[in-house]
Amino acid sequence: MTEIHFLPAYEQARKIATGEIGAEELLDHYLKRNGTYNSALNAVIWMDEVSARQRARETDKARARGDRLGLLAGVPMTIKESYNLVGSPSTWGNPAWKDHFPERNAMSVQRLLDAGANIFGKTNVPFMLADWQSFNDIYGTTNNPWDVNLTPGGSSGGSAAAMAAGLSGIEIGSDIGASIRNPAHYCGVCGHKPTYGIVPGHGQKPPGIVADSDIAVLGPIARSAVDLEIALDIMAGAGQPDSSAWILDLKPARHKKLSDFRIAVMTSAPGFDVDNDYQACLNEMAEKLAASGATVSRTARPDIEIAHAYETYILLLRAATSGALSEEQLERFRGIVANSSSDDKSYLTLMARAGTLPHKEWLRLNNERHLMARKWAVFFEDYDVLICPAAAGPAFPQNQVGERQDRMIDINGNLQPSTDQMFWAGYSNMVDLPSTVIPAGKTPAGLPVGLQVVAAYGEDRTSLALCRLIEERFGGFTPPPGYD
Repeated sequence: MTEIHFLPAYEQARKIATGEIGAEELLDHYLKRNGTYNSALNAVIWMDEVSARQRARETDKARARGDRLGLLAGVPMTIKESYNLVGSPSTWGNPAWKDHFPERNAMSVQRLLDAGANIFGKTNVPFMLADWQSFNDIYGTTNNPWDVNLTPGGSSGGSAAAMAAGLSGIEIGSDIGASIRNPAHYCGVCGHKPTYGIVPGHGQKPPGIVADSDIAVLGPIARSAVDLEIALDIMAGAGQPDSSAWILDLKPARHKKLSDFRIAVMTSAPGFDVDNDYQACLNEMAEKLAASGATVSRTARPDIEIAHAYETYILLLRAATSGALSEEQLERFRGIVANSSSDDKSYLTLMARAGTLPHKEWLRLNNERHLMARKWAVFFEDYDVLICPAAAGPAFPQNQVGERQDRMIDINGNLQPSTDQMFWAGYSNMVDLPSTVIPAGKTPAGLPVGLQVVAAYGEDRTSLALCRLIEERFGGFTPPPGYD
C-alpha cells in the first residue's frame, strides 16, 4: 500500500473526510517528514506550523459536525515562494525584497484555502524566478530528491522536489519558460501549464507590480493528473475586474478513451537535440499508446519553422521580463546589440535585443506569434494533442557558475548551452497553449523523465484527460528511493 504522504491529494482529502485520518494527524506526519528529509533537499524554506495547526483543528471539528468539506479539506500543502501569503515573505529569491511581507493573499492561494487546503509552508525558487535551477542568496540551493547533486529544475524547483520527496500534499507553481514543466520532468512528478489567462495572476508578482506579464501563467504541481485537474478547477476563473465581464467555460476533453485519441509524437527537433535515453522513453510510450488503439503519428507537426519559433519565443520572453533590467544591464545590452551582426542568434544576443526592443519590433513579433497560433489551430483539426519532450534531457548537475547561457549540459556526448532547451518551453507556450507533464519512465541511470502533452487553446481538459488515462493504463508517479 502506498504510504499516505505519497498518495494523491484527492485521496488524502477523502481519508480526512471519512475520518480514516485526522487533518491534524496528517499535518503532523508531513511536519515530521520535513524534519527528517528537508535539510538535505532544502525544498521547503519557510513554514508556519501555528497557523496550519489551527486550520487543521478547524477541519477536524467541521468533519465531526458533519459539515460539507472543501475539495482539498485538510490536505497539507506548500506553495511556491513567489506567491503572496499573508504572514510570509515573498522575495522571489531577491535579497532586495527579503523584508517584503504581502498584506493580501494571492487569488490562487485564497481559492485553495477556501477549498480547505492547509498551507503550511513555502518552497524555494531561483533569483527572480529566472533559472532552470533553484538557488538564491536568501535561501540557498534546492537539490533533486533522485540525486542531490542534480538540479530539481526551476523556477518551481522547490515545489517539484517537495512533491517527489513526499514533503507536501500538493503544490502550485508558475511558468513562463517551463518553470512548472521542467521541474515536474526532472523530479518525476506532474505539472500543468494552463492556457494563458485562465488562472488570474493576482498576487504572484514582484512588489509594486499589478499588471499581468506576457506568456506567464500559474498552475498546479502534483503526484497525479487527477490532482492537477482538481487544482486547476479551484484556481481557474476570472478575477477582478474581469469577473464582471466573463465566466470561464473550458471545453470538455475531446475523448474519454485512449483508443479515440489522435496523437502526434515529436521526440526531437532540428537544431534542438534530445537525450537518446529520454527519446527512448517517449518512443516506448508512443508504442504503448498505439498498441492501445490510439492513432499515433511520428511525423505530424504544426507547419512552423523550428528555428524561427525558437527565436520568436526568446525575443518575446526576454521582452516580457525586461522590466526587471537595471539601467546598467540595459546599457550592457545596448552595447551587445550595437556590436553584433544581424545573423547572430546566440541566446545572449537575442536576450540583449529583446531587452532593448522598440515597440514597433515587438508588434511585428507579436504578429508572427499570432500567425503561428493559427498554424497550431490547423494542426489541432487533425490531431488532438502533441506529445513532446519537456527539456533536452534528464536532470543535470548543479552548476551556478557564470550566466545561464554559459552553463553547458551534456546531451548525447555533446555540450550545449542549457538555454537551448528553452525551445521545448516556448514552442507551444508563446502561443498560449495548455500543456501537461507527467512521468514517462526512467533512464538506464534511474532518473525520471516526463512527457509533455500539448493541447489546443482552451482545451486544458484534453491534455489532462490523456495524462489521466496514461496514468491509469501504464502507471504514473513512483517515489525516489530513500524517502519511505
